Amino acid sequence: MDLLHTLFYFAIAIGVLVSFHEFGHFWVARKAGVKVLRFSVGFGKVLWSYQKTPEATEYVLSAIPLGGYVKMVDEREGEVKKEDLAFAFNRQSLLARTAIVAAGPIFNLMLAVALFWSVLVIGEMGIKPILGAVEQGTLAATAGFVEGDQIISVNDKLTPTWTEAMGVIIASALDGDRDIKITVKNIDDQPYVRILKIAESDVQNPEVLYQRLGFKPWSPKLKPIIGLVLPDSAALAAGLQKGDLIISADGTVMNDWMQWVSTVKNHPGVTINLIIERDGVQLPLTITPKSVQSGQKTEGKIGASVFVPEELIKSVSVEYSLSPLKAIPVALETTWYYSSATLKMMGRMLIGKASVENLSGPISIAQYAGQSADMGLVPFIKFMALVSVSLGVLNLLPVPVLDGGHLLFFALEAIKGSPVSDRIQTFFQQVGIALLMSLMALAMVLDVQRLFH
Repeated sequence: MDLLHTLFYFAIAIGVLVSFHEFGHFWVARKAGVKVLRFSVGFGKVLWSYQKTPEATEYVLSAIPLGGYVKMVDEREGEVKKEDLAFAFNRQSLLARTAIVAAGPIFNLMLAVALFWSVLVIGEMGIKPILGAVEQGTLAATAGFVEGDQIISVNDKLTPTWTEAMGVIIASALDGDRDIKITVKNIDDQPYVRILKIAESDVQNPEVLYQRLGFKPWSPKLKPIIGLVLPDSAALAAGLQKGDLIISADGTVMNDWMQWVSTVKNHPGVTINLIIERDGVQLPLTITPKSVQSGQKTEGKIGASVFVPEELIKSVSVEYSLSPLKAIPVALETTWYYSSATLKMMGRMLIGKASVENLSGPISIAQYAGQSADMGLVPFIKFMALVSVSLGVLNLLPVPVLDGGHLLFFALEAIKGSPVSDRIQTFFQQVGIALLMSLMALAMVLDVQRLFH
């Protein structure tokens, strides 16, 4: 069921993003007078097709939803009927050909703007970016952050939620920012600016960076009361139910939830004798936490969450939204921000200053699609916006077989006054295919490694 759920939302996300990309090529080609033979979403076996007349465009849905294409009349790809020569792609002006090729990634970036805009207008719920206890020796402690600081902005970009604040901080650090300006307010509502200093050794990958930062959200002490119990979990097998209060574990009184979490983590595969309170009656129970790998060590996990009172949730929650008009420049700024961040990260990986573990393949993207859909409509829209930015930026790279590679050939044609020879284009396209296949293989290997870890 989880696999079908993940694949369903992955197919929706990729289908929408690829369709919009290919529609960009299709729409501009039609406007430029080029005859389009086929508009396909996906590759491989044709699952569905529609063609109004033998001379009209054929619309196709294919089995492999990891791309798509627009097939135009083009003398380089086969014989063209005499009456169609005027509508052939290769016979169009340099400007028209450039516009057709550039339209795909540009439409992806336009879609990202529209998606970010919709998120801003709909509004999103999150927890306030209020810091919990700051551990000594972390970058946050060195910069002077203290418990209770609420982050207002990062590098002058407003960050109303914890997720937004951490995302911008990590992205800024990975982009190469060594002095990140963070505006906070303390419990007295006084604003302060703190400078977070990042070293080169801190930014090899996001996980290490997050640990080095030392930012943790503020959380009050909660009673060890069971909230959600997951299916096929140690908690369910032990008979724990929502609302159960953990009184003691192996004779030690449990004063708060974090003490209980620590006890569970320290007992992987080891039975714990509990005293719980249910409906005012104390009962004995035994539970054996499952053993899970966390980094280099094994920890216990029972598959249950804490019960959080509704009034407490409201006190730390924030809803952020903008009017349709005010959301336009913010959506444009957000798209530009993530586009430049993507380019910078690619550049850092290329020169070895960032780990290739930052790459995500189709398995990871599918997982993110399912997870964001579980969180709700707004997180799913935001996920699609981020992937749309990545698709737009990636396709603009000057790599043969990508749109950016064709644009590079057009730029050379403009400089030399004649098209680059088919022989040279074919050679570099083969090189481009080899590079892309190698990159995809690496991303798949990393995906599989993540699955097993």
